[in-house]
Amino acid sequence: MGEHVQTLASGLKDFLDIEALKHWLEQQRWYASKTRRVSTIEIAESVVLSEEPMLLLALVQAVFATGQHELYQLPLGFRRAGEESEQKSIAVAEGWSVYDALADSDHARELVRRIDAGDELDTGEGSLRFRRADGSLGVPADAVVRPIGLEQTNTSLVFGSELVLKIFRKLEPGTNPELELLRFLTAREFPSIAPLRGWIEYEGRMFSATLGVAQEFLPDATDGWELTLDRIATDPEGLLELLGSLGTVTAEMHSVLASDANDPAFTPEEPSNEALALLTATIDEEIERIFVRLPDDERLAPIAGRGQDVRERLAARSQLGAGGRVIRTHGDFHLGQTLYTPRGWVIIDFEGEPARPLAGRRQKRSPLRDVASMLRSFAYAASALEILHGKSAPADFEQRARETFLEHYFNTVEPGLLPGGVAGVANLLSIFELEKAIYELQYELDHRPDWVTIPVAGIVRMLEQA
Repeated sequence: MGEHVQTLASGLKDFLDIEALKHWLEQQRWYASKTRRVSTIEIAESVVLSEEPMLLLALVQAVFATGQHELYQLPLGFRRAGEESEQKSIAVAEGWSVYDALADSDHARELVRRIDAGDELDTGEGSLRFRRADGSLGVPADAVVRPIGLEQTNTSLVFGSELVLKIFRKLEPGTNPELELLRFLTAREFPSIAPLRGWIEYEGRMFSATLGVAQEFLPDATDGWELTLDRIATDPEGLLELLGSLGTVTAEMHSVLASDANDPAFTPEEPSNEALALLTATIDEEIERIFVRLPDDERLAPIAGRGQDVRERLAARSQLGAGGRVIRTHGDFHLGQTLYTPRGWVIIDFEGEPARPLAGRRQKRSPLRDVASMLRSFAYAASALEILHGKSAPADFEQRARETFLEHYFNTVEPGLLPGGVAGVANLLSIFELEKAIYELQYELDHRPDWVTIPVAGIVRMLEQA
């Protein structure tokens, strides 16, 4: 295969069946533009990582008819056409079958081996860097490799019981918040994360991007969402105690993220009135847009025709200002972003909301935005128990979960991060809860109409608050 290495590295587009690659890309769960067809694919960068078996990492631009484009990472494996394999072929190219290399354990191990070695490769247009955080990764050469679940936006692989490697599929120029926050928290030995063990990055003439992160794997962890759904029905009192400890861990995370006044990317800042005005204006526009076209559905009756009421309540709250500090936050905080382990709660997935641009995900915000997002997750858990399992949560569960989480959070967090006074905190928290509920309303209308009562109840709660 050696004679093809130079061809692959320098002329991948001519070598590949681009039409087949386009079709494959559009079928993937992590393909972001579900409703748009790819007009063509342009190879932004490609580098061969191994020759036998052949592994090539490609960064490709999916170009649309509008001229817009999205950048994707495609690790590709090659085998001789006709050879039997468990990996599904993406395309056939000049006698070779091309497949997703992350479905091949040998190729996955090669990525980890390079991280452990701290390799750096010249790609011609830039540099591909494999970085190890500290010490050996400790992954056996023959470690069993398995995928994690059915992720929507990335591909994560577990190696034995030692390591999990997350490969980002849709890329944006710049440092991914997942790497940035994990590196910061790991350096400060924050105990409630899976520590960063390594990462992969690309630095080119035209752009740079984070390609993947490696973290310690926690084999005894239980998903926080699944744990909550189970404990609501079987041990609600014990669950409330756990959610209180989650409030403590959340506060500790925010306090650590606000602890370095010398790093411009993490230094706490005064919130600007302009930022709050922009936020409320954006929410206001969303309210107007959504409420104008609410379908005639009895499940929407509690908020039908009340768009102006919601907007007025939002406007009244925005007049009170922000206060506190803005810091780097988790950015997409809910029960599904937590694990419960023998050592307590662990917080995961620091990418932020995938639909937001990277610059927006790196923006400093009030820590209360994370808090509001978790409170909305309690509402979802209480209702999802009925929807998914046909069981009823205790009638007061959501309210007690909110109170318990908030009590522990406020008892632990650095006070200077919050607005002064109970009213100021409640006001800002309400604005963030409304922002989240409006997003949820649109999402459920588009994707899960049977769940729409959950955000409806959240909006009604806000209207009824004093």
